[in-house]
Amino acid sequence: MIEAAPINAVMRALADPTRRAMFERVVMSEEITVVELTRGSSVTQGAVSQHLKALKQAGLVIERPEGRKVYYRAQPGGLEPLFDWMSHYGVFWQERFANLGTLLEEIDP
Repeated sequence: MIEAAPINAVMRALADPTRRAMFERVVMSEEITVVELTRGSSVTQGAVSQHLKALKQAGLVIERPEGRKVYYRAQPGGLEPLFDWMSHYGVFWQERFANLGTLLEEIDP
């Protein structure tokens, strides 16, 4: 079974729509700063920093300080717990869809 702590952290971090949108912007950028993230949103700089902190704690982003700026980028393996969890349940749904396909063929050959 998949460990609960990592998957819970990832799901909790991505459950917030603002945080999810921010994560998508980080993913689409090679690196991005808090100032750049704030500029493209309706969220304050403090709120952006809090969202980034949650994403970092969930293992979804990493930071690279350079002088007074901090650059954020997506953590390559950050979504792995979510992928593993979905793969685990994917087997369940594949079997159900196969059974449904068989049933539909029997009903309407």
